[in-house]
Amino acid sequence: MNILITGGAGYIGSVTTEYLRQRGDTVVVVDNLSTGHRAAVAPEVPFHQIDLRDTAALRQVMSSHRIDAVVHFAAFSLVGESVTNPAKYMDNNVAGTLSLLRAMIDCGVPRIVFSSTAATYGEPQAVPITETHPTVPTNPYGLSKLIIENVLGAYSAAHGIEYVALRYFNACGAIPTRGEDHRPESHLIPLVLQVALGQRPHVSVFGTDYDTPDGTCVRDYVHVHDLADAHARALDYLAGGGASTACNLGSGRGFSVKEVISTCRGVSGREIAIREGARRAGDPSRLVADATRARTLLGWQPSRPDLDTIVRDAWAWHVERPGGYAE
Repeated sequence: MNILITGGAGYIGSVTTEYLRQRGDTVVVVDNLSTGHRAAVAPEVPFHQIDLRDTAALRQVMSSHRIDAVVHFAAFSLVGESVTNPAKYMDNNVAGTLSLLRAMIDCGVPRIVFSSTAATYGEPQAVPITETHPTVPTNPYGLSKLIIENVLGAYSAAHGIEYVALRYFNACGAIPTRGEDHRPESHLIPLVLQVALGQRPHVSVFGTDYDTPDGTCVRDYVHVHDLADAHARALDYLAGGGASTACNLGSGRGFSVKEVISTCRGVSGREIAIREGARRAGDPSRLVADATRARTLLGWQPSRPDLDTIVRDAWAWHVERPGGYAE
């Protein structure tokens, strides 16, 4: 397949680009590099620095590379920023995707795999969370993703575009050549490992009185390699005539903040200082996925679900590139 990957210079996008390339697909990357890194994309991969809102440029890329399907990662994803600047998220995430879909219709590209999020669910009413759980996002980031899922449903009915929306829980880990380099960093595991590397004095623990075994929040962590595999399977599912759907991606088990910190200490062999603070507003005690649908429809099963492997892979990446892609 000839696959266009938007946001392919980002964390999950770059890993998925490499995964698809290694399995024999022809990949083309579009990224405006507002948060991605050009060095995360192999030099031999066709790369176009384009903003998604430039529909004409997208049409040119799709037609010149004879694109068969799109994998759509490109989006802003900082929850806190989305609360203070919702217009930025609606303009980029929503308007950008509408432009992408317009180009797909114009060029006859019939399939898209969409990078969605568990943030579409909002506060959990039941755990583990299934795809039938109510979608009531509590921040504009989650809302922007839910809007696009609804848009995809409408476009599927009106224009025949088929889609799979993949709702990630907590993406983590690394492959030997690609890992997390966010600026600013907001994910727990790289924040903890930055303390181990001496790049920050401590990691903050927000709340120790939750109704969990050790009092800290529990989250479902899914390795980025397994996320890439899920995107490949979603592409194959659509190419085989599969109906449009949304699927959760998670391991089905949760790890607490304290468990993550303890594992990072063990893997790194270094002390990691913590600073306990009050709960953050809107932080649920437990977020764990039910990924039965992904297993049933896509044949997907996490191959690296254990926290020790996830942290070891992330640690190896950060030790090799303590300054990220800037090195």
